[in-house]
Amino acid sequence: VQPVESGGGLVQPGGSLRLSCTHSGFANSNAYMTWVRRAPGKGLQWLSSIYRGGGTVWYADSVRGRFTISRNNAKNTLYLQMNNLKPEDTAVYYCTSGPDWNTYDDPRGQGTQVTVSS
Repeated sequence: VQPVESGGGLVQPGGSLRLSCTHSGFANSNAYMTWVRRAPGKGLQWLSSIYRGGGTVWYADSVRGRFTISRNNAKNTLYLQMNNLKPEDTAVYYCTSGPDWNTYDDPRGQGTQVTVSS
């Protein structure tokens, strides 16, 4: 079952969005859940990971202090609260999972488009 990302949209610089990902299909062997993004013409960029079994989180320098990752294991849902959005945050955002905080499977979902523009 592919993960389903949602919550993207068009927002002005400085605005906020909350992304969601329902992920019943993630491998149980993967202990970390991750958000990545792909900006136009660029490769995948790792953003943030969270340990499934606890609250430990990791962030890329580019989003630390602005983005917050969280999860609800009972609902099989991963979240990304994004504040103070910048034009360079424009990308398609994907959720995925992996065996470590900086190792993840290729995203299988459709992603959700985030566009930051005035």
